[in-house]
Amino acid sequence: MPNFSNNNIIINNKQTNITFYLFLFYLALLSMLGFIATDMYLPAFKSIEGTFNANTSEVAISLTSFLAGLAIGQLLYGPLVHKIGKRNSLFVGLSLFMLASALIANSETIMMMNIARFFQAIGACSAAVIWQAIVIEQYPADKAQNIFSNIMPLVALSPALAPIAGALILNNFGWRAVFITLCVIAVILIAMTHFFVPKEPIRLHKNKSHIRYQQLLANTRYLGNVIIFGACSGAFFAYLTLWPAVMEQYGYAATEIGLSFIPQTIMFIVGGYSGKLLIRQFGTKASLRYLLILFGFCVVAIFVSSVILDTKTILPLMVAFSLLAASNGAIYPIVVNNALQEFSNNASKAAGLQNFLQISIAFGASSLVAVWASSGDNAIGWGILACSVLVAVGLFIKSHDSWAQINQHFTFPDPARLSQATTKDDE
Repeated sequence: MPNFSNNNIIINNKQTNITFYLFLFYLALLSMLGFIATDMYLPAFKSIEGTFNANTSEVAISLTSFLAGLAIGQLLYGPLVHKIGKRNSLFVGLSLFMLASALIANSETIMMMNIARFFQAIGACSAAVIWQAIVIEQYPADKAQNIFSNIMPLVALSPALAPIAGALILNNFGWRAVFITLCVIAVILIAMTHFFVPKEPIRLHKNKSHIRYQQLLANTRYLGNVIIFGACSGAFFAYLTLWPAVMEQYGYAATEIGLSFIPQTIMFIVGGYSGKLLIRQFGTKASLRYLLILFGFCVVAIFVSSVILDTKTILPLMVAFSLLAASNGAIYPIVVNNALQEFSNNASKAAGLQNFLQISIAFGASSLVAVWASSGDNAIGWGILACSVLVAVGLFIKSHDSWAQINQHFTFPDPARLSQATTKDDE
């Protein structure tokens, strides 16, 4: 006779595995939504200019307004989750994203499009903030670390794949179809949210302790990890901002410039999954220390190649950038998990502030190197060096339990006590 109980166990295990992988896909899609919305329409700039009879700067404002909404929106969903829960907050944010995308697809002026892009970004922030909170609140620290290590490297695929998908849609259906596609993605995410995110009782929201942003910043473990996350991102953005211009200075064409981003994307993904093996072998604390040492070596190599040595080839920089991307791919999941575990009961608000600070630091690094864009790779070298100093600051802060402990390092001697000590010595 066949063993039906064993067969049922096997079937149930398979169903559980399929559900879990679908859940990971859902989280990955949430994590990539903002990046997809940023990158998918980039190939359509010229078409949008032609449709609205606009100039390049007017169309570029659509990207600026999206980034502004992305930064501001990070701070909105923590308080909203506290009031109405993660599930309802996702419904609100994804619905706003869907409606704004539909409005862009039907825009009649460039101004209408740019305003809708701002609200589209605010809607996208719900996904960016809440997916991290879902992981922190549903899983223990070690399991959450594993999920972050699985998902965060996939984010690196969106800048590579989204423009390709956008170009295919543009060539076959026109630029408005890009935003209709984003509407469809939002609908899929709303349906998956209904399936994967459980309903929360209203009383649960009321019973949750309300935490202020000042309390988050007062936690040195949290803030130190967030600063490391933001500064490592800033180093990456300092490179991304000027790398195309640097390659042009070295005589490379547009196609070669596009291909040059592939090694960094691959290494970011490799770094993310290698980080899992490193954690399994040495633990989180030691792994982060080794990865930050690798990050430091990369910074030195980039600075020497771009500022000190007069190199005639971009190969040393590309190798150093690729290793930097690998270290970042492994560092991000660790510091994000470390930071959010400090406030596992208020993960949405902690994730929102974390993402806001990360975007702000990355934006600052990008702006810094852009000011000295004419210096080319020299500006990249100095910008990444500045970010590495900020990484060291974050590491110093997170290694202390409190600000009082940090203040002890900066306590100045009391002249009165010194005078008394001198008098006693004289006697």
